[in-house]
Amino acid sequence: MPDTAAKPIPFIDLQAQRARISGAIDTAIARVMAHGQFILGPEVAELERRLAAFCGARHCVSCANGTDALGLVLMAMGVTAGDAVFVPDFTFVATAEVVAWTGATPVFVDVSPDTFNMDAASLARGIAWAKGAGLRPRAVIPVDLFGQPADYRALLPIVEEARLFVLSDAAQSFGASLGGARVGRFGLATATSFFPAKPLGCYGDGGAIFTDDDELASILRSLRVHGQGSDKYDNVRVGVNGRLDTMQAAILIEKLEIFADEIERRQAVAARYRSALGNNVATPYVMPGAQSVWAQYTIKTPRRDAVVAACRAAGVPTAIYYPLPLSRQSGYRHHPSAPGGTPVSARLSEEVLSLPMHPYLDEATQERVVAAVRVGAG
Repeated sequence: MPDTAAKPIPFIDLQAQRARISGAIDTAIARVMAHGQFILGPEVAELERRLAAFCGARHCVSCANGTDALGLVLMAMGVTAGDAVFVPDFTFVATAEVVAWTGATPVFVDVSPDTFNMDAASLARGIAWAKGAGLRPRAVIPVDLFGQPADYRALLPIVEEARLFVLSDAAQSFGASLGGARVGRFGLATATSFFPAKPLGCYGDGGAIFTDDDELASILRSLRVHGQGSDKYDNVRVGVNGRLDTMQAAILIEKLEIFADEIERRQAVAARYRSALGNNVATPYVMPGAQSVWAQYTIKTPRRDAVVAACRAAGVPTAIYYPLPLSRQSGYRHHPSAPGGTPVSARLSEEVLSLPMHPYLDEATQERVVAAVRVGAG
């Protein structure tokens, strides 16, 4: 018999998923090739309908990628120079990048040491500071990091008192829930990504925006097509070329069919990790009433370098999300942070480590991962 222990372990196994639905995917692609409507074809509208129904939002507006999803909302809301937009310091750069696009000021807010998501007390301090600094507080972009919704129960009262709007960055959390409500219903709008490695990913770039606001949805549909009005040569506002390709929509429709099952499989993988590693490293904390979609399974350990080395020696891939907070990155150092700074973000960047996570991670393979982590953790 072959030595299965020597097989490489994928960090995210997209090929296992492809093998499961390859027939449906091939049929969907062939259908698009046959009708030839490669831009805003019928599959785009159908996907939007199904995604909105899945999360319970009134509107879904698809777009080219998750970054555009964030940026389009800020454009639609008229965020501009002199405005302050509050973003977590511990996240991917796109969350702050879109704020800089508009000319507004990203204000970095610290995160919680247990959920890794935006800390409400730091946000409150940031809003007070911005007002004193002569900026106009306009929006908050909480990130649902690694698949768990931000603590909207703590954040929303602060936002509402300050009369800001919330744009949820759900690039990693579509399919997750909080208090029985699925991601896509928190705040004015929610932006997500369909990058291939996301829990619901296409075979290229893709994104979507969810909102219950009819007027906002209408503006977003215009903005994603160059600010188009009633005709493509009647452009009523400055927009972007931000459409989702029909081919990607067709692929996502088929992936959405198995998405609920994949979410359940991710819960099982996360539960096995928690049971096996709870005495060796700090495993992820999930808030009461929340369900993570486990875009990443991210542990904390002061022995990160040793764990990485042990995993590498055992053929186990790992990743560090994120090795540097945004406020310490060259392009963003000149932007302000909330009073008190972001010490939790700085500490997390030195301790976090993500392990292989996907719906098709079998127990035998996961045992290899666990064994390697235990060796490194000591």
